[in-house]
Amino acid sequence: MHDERLSSPAVARNREPLREVLARVLPTSARVLEIASGSGEHACYFTTRLPGLIWQPTDPDPQALASIQAWRADQPGVDNPGAVDNAASHLLAPLKLDVTQRPWPDTVGKIDALVCINMIHIAPWAAAQALFAEAGERLPQHGPLVLYGPFRRHGEHTAPSNTAFDHSLQARDSRWGIRDLESDVVPLAEQHGLTLDEVIIMPANNLSVVLRRR
Repeated sequence: MHDERLSSPAVARNREPLREVLARVLPTSARVLEIASGSGEHACYFTTRLPGLIWQPTDPDPQALASIQAWRADQPGVDNPGAVDNAASHLLAPLKLDVTQRPWPDTVGKIDALVCINMIHIAPWAAAQALFAEAGERLPQHGPLVLYGPFRRHGEHTAPSNTAFDHSLQARDSRWGIRDLESDVVPLAEQHGLTLDEVIIMPANNLSVVLRRR
């Protein structure tokens, strides 16, 4: 039988450091909307190791959606997506979502937190603009938007490997590229009622960026 599961080597490297960040910054008993879930491996890992969440994965790509569903098939609790309890988290069926198509559909539902891993540098800036606008409208007060990926700091790359990666991204699509945290991301966040709460240095020259709704 054809296995629709996709796999990313980067997930195995960053999933545990990311879990540690999420365990600390996500609210308890929360409905979490993950944007651009990709293969679905992060969603599966987090929902088996972070109690008390309803995790809603999304992606615009049909192949990614099939992969998320395939990874989800062996997850415990997928048939019990009701009230969150302290014993388990629930991984919901993936939703097709293009962040740039606003307003987001009603199927997104109520959310307590947003997580977006490795998207804003591999997408047009319009994707980040739409993400922040929806976060500003949908998150509750103090609700987090957690970003993960490479960022420039004060106009400079944090490592030579990020410089090379940025050049490769822009060669693939001129609308892509590593965003500057201070001049790009934070001003956009503030436009939409979000404030920078924390920046966490992560393995392999990446950052976790925690923004919160004012």
